[in-house]
Amino acid sequence: MTTIKDSVHDYIELGPTAEALLDTPEMQRLRNVRQLSTVQLVYPSANHTRFEHSLGVYHLASRAVDRLEVDDALADRLRAAALVHDVGHGPFGHQTEAAIERHTDRHHDEIEWLLSDPDGDLGRVLAEQGLDPAAVAATVDGRGPLGELVSGSLDVDRMDYLVRDAHHTGVPYGTIDHARLLYALRRVDGELALEEGNVATAESALIARTLMNATVYRHHVSRIAGAMLDRASERLLADGVVDPERFARLTDAELLATFAEYDRTADTATRIRERNLYKRAVWVRRAAVPDRFVGLAYDRTRKLEREIAEIAGADPAAVILDSPAEPSSPESRAKIVVDGDLRRLEERSALVAGLDACTREIWRLGVYAPPNALADVREAATAVLDLEGVEGDVAP
Repeated sequence: MTTIKDSVHDYIELGPTAEALLDTPEMQRLRNVRQLSTVQLVYPSANHTRFEHSLGVYHLASRAVDRLEVDDALADRLRAAALVHDVGHGPFGHQTEAAIERHTDRHHDEIEWLLSDPDGDLGRVLAEQGLDPAAVAATVDGRGPLGELVSGSLDVDRMDYLVRDAHHTGVPYGTIDHARLLYALRRVDGELALEEGNVATAESALIARTLMNATVYRHHVSRIAGAMLDRASERLLADGVVDPERFARLTDAELLATFAEYDRTADTATRIRERNLYKRAVWVRRAAVPDRFVGLAYDRTRKLEREIAEIAGADPAAVILDSPAEPSSPESRAKIVVDGDLRRLEERSALVAGLDACTREIWRLGVYAPPNALADVREAATAVLDLEGVEGDVAP
């Protein structure tokens, strides 16, 4: 048995299947995809990768299946799914996910295409280890027996990344009691749940996720850089510079190199590398944004960007509108045993309602532009989007 030293979980023991999977090109690629993408532009020590995160998720899944006492075949499938759960991510992870979905109609959790690739090693290794690649893919997507352990409201993926991201950014907010969460896991009527008396344990994970959203995941610098990556990625794909399937398999460095080699995206490569990003022309709370401008579809977003740019007299490519979907807390749907019956956490926790309000408070609509265009873009965006209480960065 191979043992790996991990910065978060200390020693991780690998079974034969995990060892074989780790040696595939698909898994090794994750060494070159950062876990926190553009957050590294805010927290310089956040250089950890999806490879080490995958090891952490595997470790927690292994502990969970031992605790749940599932049969050997299901345990092997859950461990394998936990290890490979991130292989579907493109370069820069979530920052290019929307562009990839627009051109492949495929979410990163949908990896059956990758496991069934006759030229790939991952599906072959799974089959050689006695595992059904299609069943593993379904588990990664949260389907099948105990699929929610890998992708659910309180899964081992979330348990690892909260602790790992807090460790590498240096912030204390993601430090959850994942050992207690694992200890409290039960299988009740085929569903994953926390045993009675663990409301506070589940609440701690909700609080951690809310605070990490505010300070790390939704930091405005990372959002700006991510929006710039999305627009440049769309340009590459729309212009046919890179095939969508090839694009989805690039590493972070390969994507920036591809940007640099194409005239229409070269500026983005330089700005990301030099941290010379666009600034906030507009940064507005949810209460000040009309409902019709929340969670906009991509085509509608681009149309509004062009309208704002035209009024501001700016280059249409230099105006980015960033309007997230309505905020939500999936962890609040976690199941917990109360008086012998299954209940949703949101039904048993007074904290959940307050955290939902916090999540809404964190939400912002952003309009980004180069520093020399901020004032004109702010004025135009305020008019086009019918905004109140406009905030933004100070123009030079």
